[in-house]
Amino acid sequence: MKIRDILSKGQPTLSFEVFPPKTEDKYDSVEQAALQIAERKPSFMSVTYGAGGGTSQYTVQIASGIQERFGVTTLAHLTCVSSTREKVGQVLRELQEKKIENVLALRGDIPADGKVEKDYQYASQLINDIKQAGDFCIGAACYPEGHIESVNKTEDILHLKEKVEAGCDFVTTQMFFDNNILYNYLYRIREKGITVPVIAGIMPVTNRSQIKRICQMSGTYLPTRFKAIVDRFGDHPAAMKQAGIVYATEQIIDLIANGVNGIHVYTMNKPDVAARIQDSLSEIL
Repeated sequence: MKIRDILSKGQPTLSFEVFPPKTEDKYDSVEQAALQIAERKPSFMSVTYGAGGGTSQYTVQIASGIQERFGVTTLAHLTCVSSTREKVGQVLRELQEKKIENVLALRGDIPADGKVEKDYQYASQLINDIKQAGDFCIGAACYPEGHIESVNKTEDILHLKEKVEAGCDFVTTQMFFDNNILYNYLYRIREKGITVPVIAGIMPVTNRSQIKRICQMSGTYLPTRFKAIVDRFGDHPAAMKQAGIVYATEQIIDLIANGVNGIHVYTMNKPDVAARIQDSLSEIL
């Protein structure tokens, strides 16, 4: 099923993200976690693309297994900055063979060594190629606080508009911890004529080390209330995990109450986190 059709129903949706293993010896444990999450029957599941495409084959395998075993719609990530058009075409053909209809088109991070292929510079170029390759439902990323490489938020929204004009059907946000940031962002993009569905990306922070990585990677704003939780419970793993799940759940409830129906949870391959959030929302969903 295409995600644009799921979203068009106007009902709250809860989806989960998993990521493939970095090495072959971790595949079985990652696959097991992904399938445990799929057992929860979320609205759909996304499977990320290996950095630089290094484990890209696992993206298709895991996404296909989720669909075949549990009938859960999957969204396969695809990055392009380190790929050639030939490689992208190969992956798209594999997705078609496995009846995976949804692709999240991403530029991808620039490798530490700075080596990139010459075929792609922007996600909008990848979206255009996916559009021509077949009847895919195409998603893209958006950044309520602005992409870390953008000069300013206005420029970032213009890049989002380019993605939409290239053919993306919906967008998913980077994680954020203050819902007011998203509400302001929605106002600004609608003002620019961007009307595609926006799915809110939520990260349940379950340990202190995640905070450091989040801030280094994206510069995400951390509200005072959130910092207080980390300060109080960061050195107590079980308490931090519980508090992080509650914080994320409260974010989701507020979003749905304010008309943001699409919720996407970055699970970090933790079935128990996915289960606890879904159970807390059983009547709301």
